[in-house]
Amino acid sequence: MKTYLSITALFALATTGSAQEKIVDTLKTASLEQVVVTGQFEPQSLKKSIYNLRVITKEDIKRLAANNLADVLSQSLNIIIRPSGSDGRSAISLFGLDGQYFKILQDNVPMVSDAGLGNNIDLTQINLNDIERIEIIEGSMGVTHGANAVSGILNIITKKGSDTKWELSATVQEETAGAEYAPFKAGKHIQGLKAGHKFSENWYASLSFNRNDFDGFKGDRSGPDHVPNDGTRGYQWLPDMQYSASSMLSYAKDDFRFFYKSEYFREKTAFYNATVNAVNNPPFEPIRTADDSRYFTTRLYNHANISGRLESGLRYNVSASYQNQKRETEDFEYNLNTKSESGSTKYKDQSSVVLYSTGTLSHFFMDKKYDLQLGYEFNGQNGFSKVIAENNFVKDVRRQFNNYDIFLSGEYAATEKLSLRPGARYSFQSVFDNQYAASLGFRYLLPKQVELRTSFGKSFRTPNFEEMYSELIFSGHYFIGNENLLPENSTSYEASIRKTFSVSEKSSLSTVLTANLLSVKDRISMALISVAPIAKSQYINISKYSMWNVAVTNQFRYGEFSANGGASLIGISQRLDNNEAVSDDRYLYTFQGTANVSYSILKWESALSVFYKYNGKQQTYISSFDEEGNPVFKPSTVSPFSLMDASIRKTFYKHYEVTLGVRNILDVTSVRQTSANAGATHPTSDNVMFAYGRSYFIKLTYNLNF
Repeated sequence: MKTYLSITALFALATTGSAQEKIVDTLKTASLEQVVVTGQFEPQSLKKSIYNLRVITKEDIKRLAANNLADVLSQSLNIIIRPSGSDGRSAISLFGLDGQYFKILQDNVPMVSDAGLGNNIDLTQINLNDIERIEIIEGSMGVTHGANAVSGILNIITKKGSDTKWELSATVQEETAGAEYAPFKAGKHIQGLKAGHKFSENWYASLSFNRNDFDGFKGDRSGPDHVPNDGTRGYQWLPDMQYSASSMLSYAKDDFRFFYKSEYFREKTAFYNATVNAVNNPPFEPIRTADDSRYFTTRLYNHANISGRLESGLRYNVSASYQNQKRETEDFEYNLNTKSESGSTKYKDQSSVVLYSTGTLSHFFMDKKYDLQLGYEFNGQNGFSKVIAENNFVKDVRRQFNNYDIFLSGEYAATEKLSLRPGARYSFQSVFDNQYAASLGFRYLLPKQVELRTSFGKSFRTPNFEEMYSELIFSGHYFIGNENLLPENSTSYEASIRKTFSVSEKSSLSTVLTANLLSVKDRISMALISVAPIAKSQYINISKYSMWNVAVTNQFRYGEFSANGGASLIGISQRLDNNEAVSDDRYLYTFQGTANVSYSILKWESALSVFYKYNGKQQTYISSFDEEGNPVFKPSTVSPFSLMDASIRKTFYKHYEVTLGVRNILDVTSVRQTSANAGATHPTSDNVMFAYGRSYFIKLTYNLNF
């Protein structure tokens, strides 16, 4: 009953809209005046964009009091954040497809991760210190952004200038982990520093540093010094320490722009084994030890960009990037008697080194009705991973991936109201067969502030390092990658209509109705390839996927009050095949809803914000066995759950800003997952840990601009 009341209240707001869209600043479509760059020939207003873009502004991030990208996207429509307490990662899922199909970029350059370039990035590792805004496009974007931009792209736009000569800020944030908190011992402890200096009208530089100390969440565990071997030693949510530092230098004069950005990230995650070993040591107490580990992730990001206009009128935009990421493991024995470590061994188990460049030329014609963009992309990756081969032999795998892409996109403005944009990309691959992508976009401005957009796109996803080269072979288990995998291919369609209402001088309302259709063929799945002398499984191209989605989003503003919300219905059909069994490919449905309200009290220099998101039940099929031991795919359902956050922000003495808030007000911890047992009277169920409960935070920021 509570669920239905929540959904009813969401629609009763009559102000539905996504939390990530920019709140209208003035009556006359201020959100449409927002300048965007993702997928554009040049920066232009949101209203002129061919694509249906969503924007998360810096103010939205402040209202959420977000620490990382996972905090920001947790309230976004169509997006599910999947956190894991076992390894501390948070991954994204859009339209039911995981992070392999969704590309994350910074200033139009994909970011390296331990699973590739731009894909499957751990969202908790992306700092928000220098973010100016975030732009999101749903659907295949293979023409403009290459491989793996299947379900959509997210582009982080960083700050590159200032209106004042100096910008200084310092931030301290303390946050509980559920009910657990102690200074320097439990909860979250975050510190940040940032300095920006405008040397002249043309030159600007900035430096920032951030430290995020998460001391883990014990829950029903007993911590690292728990001696009894009862399975409760350690943490439900692993402790994690992150350091990040960045620097940026930019120059702008007339039509010429240049910037260079460098970032360093370091993360340490601690794992405490639940099993305690005991060795008799008479006449003394037994020696009790545990086999523990630490995981280290290091990332270096460098990006240089130049853009401008040639004397002929041609516009150019060129980026070059060097990125280096590696993951290391340190294994050691922890003595619980003496609280000391011994036998430490540290090794690198994964790394990626990337050289990347992309560039475009546009404005080939003097006639403003026509525009043409010619572009290239180069991506050179050196990958490394340790795998377990036969007889438990650990071996190193090193491979190089290169692709050289060219793409062409045109735009025809038949009138001020009607625009068309066709595009195509051809990708020369060093490992796979050459690939292509194609797209066609359409925008039409109707009377009375109505905008119609439609788009078509074909894209592709290349197999990742694990799917091609992984090996896990030991005592009857045989799971291997496949160097002969084919890239997956996708097709997407989208249509949207936006209507902006001018209600009064102080108020405005904007409504967007969107429909999506996406299909993926040649999906990669682990499948049985032989049964004798032992069962062997391997990644092969065998599955299919299709999805349709209908969503409505609105944003409303009256004076200093704003309200946003949204509703989305998603249907997903998957044909899963592992050469033993084939799943039912009927459509399974899930519903999502979002709502948020914000009110600024100018007299008190404060702002109140509340965010709510409803995640409906999620259904899928999982591999299992029937009562006779035959392999089958069984339906599995993740129960619905809701998230709610609230904060109040207050400015003191012009320079001090205090934010108080509550995350996960509804105290969500575990979400039930049920599976049907063939021939059984009742389904089995399990609880999947999703969060660590209601948490409280206080954030203090000092800003000095002069």
